[in-house]
Amino acid sequence: MDLDRYRELPAVHRLLMHPLTTEWLLHEARSDVVAAVQAAVDQVRKQLAEDKGGVDVSEEAILHLARELLTHRTRPNLQRVINATGTVLHTNLGRAPLAPEALAALMEAAKGYSNLELDLKTGERGHRYDHVESLLCELTGAEAALVVNNNAAAVWLVLNELAKDKRVAVSRGELVEIGGSFRVSEVMRASGAILVEVGTTNKTHERDYERALVEGVDLIMRVHTSNFRIVGFTYSPPLIALVELAHAHDVPVIEDLGSGSLVDLRSQGIGDEPSVRASVMAGVDVVTFSGDKLLGATQAGIICGKKKWIDRLKRNQLLRALRVDKLTLAALEATLKLYRDEATALVKVPTLHMLTVNAEELRTVAERLAREVTLCIGGHARCRVLETVSKVGGGALPTEEIASFALALYPISSTPKRLLAALREQSPPIIARIAKDEVILDVRTLFEWDFEELVQGVRAAADLAATNEQVNE
Repeated sequence: MDLDRYRELPAVHRLLMHPLTTEWLLHEARSDVVAAVQAAVDQVRKQLAEDKGGVDVSEEAILHLARELLTHRTRPNLQRVINATGTVLHTNLGRAPLAPEALAALMEAAKGYSNLELDLKTGERGHRYDHVESLLCELTGAEAALVVNNNAAAVWLVLNELAKDKRVAVSRGELVEIGGSFRVSEVMRASGAILVEVGTTNKTHERDYERALVEGVDLIMRVHTSNFRIVGFTYSPPLIALVELAHAHDVPVIEDLGSGSLVDLRSQGIGDEPSVRASVMAGVDVVTFSGDKLLGATQAGIICGKKKWIDRLKRNQLLRALRVDKLTLAALEATLKLYRDEATALVKVPTLHMLTVNAEELRTVAERLAREVTLCIGGHARCRVLETVSKVGGGALPTEEIASFALALYPISSTPKRLLAALREQSPPIIARIAKDEVILDVRTLFEWDFEELVQGVRAAADLAATNEQVNE
């Protein structure tokens, strides 16, 4: 151990008087700057203790490290990323981006007080759900509606209130598991409902439900298999027939639609996702679905249905534990208002726009970005426009592939994995994927304001990946 090298370490107080740190203090909190400088000095001291050769103890080297640590310390953990995966409702990336109208409403509600639970006409205490209930009824045809914090909570609440200690019939083909190990059977058990499996994995007939009704089930639950498909030798009763059968025995039907759509995406050439209104019109007593999937709003569990059932849910003692806040309601209300005109929703709700934008428009975007990227990445990679397919994501329309275009980067000075990792280190991080030794950046999930940052991020990532490759050789 060379004690002289320790003596060369600059003191923290001296580093804090350096012109660089003085400049940092104009923009960052003193506590953050001090912590970053101290951490940098400690790291270099540790390197000396480990007797590593070539340790740079100069002020410049330590301040360079301090700058990196300061950036890491002050950067938010939850940050915006550029989604170049082509998966529109990417669960890991926060699912649905919000419409400008929803963002404006959210900001307006957040910056001060609001009439969250105040009736402005009477001055008396109001109900937070009133802000969206009439809109949901207008758009779905339901008699009443309620919003909780996510669809899992919605399913649990419905089962706990309407079927606790009661028998609930579910087709074996609908005992789904979604992300995070959410299983219908486990949620039923947690709610206090008693599961009665009917039919088989691939076929469940009316007679299977009728047998269960004769044997005394108290409720029938239909679960939309939104994240997988069983094809081939299959059968499931039409929803309206199932409802008529259940109601003939004075038994209610609830349906978990999962993703839930307020527009008929089939008219846009996308899949066969059932609409919420269709379920309500079929006579389903209670329908649940997500707010942050095909609806394109905030995370929420939306419950629509007949008033006598929704009123019971509103009286459930655990509803308070599941309720949403003013920000969720503000953004949800603004999003729902866009659906009053379907053409407007298809343009202004980002999820719907990304799903329905014409592939030729995407080709034009990809060609433009490819030209810009090619000019700035030098000899580090080759860039070409690639025909590809995008995914809906979010557990919706799992078999649907949507024609799209992407930039395909073939690294010359590094590897696809190094380039992919370098893209994630940019600000904002760029999230892409690898296919056949190329890094793929699907333009379907890009916003126009992403374009410049994407090009600059690709340039910086290509340089970084090439540098890292040389260091590791």
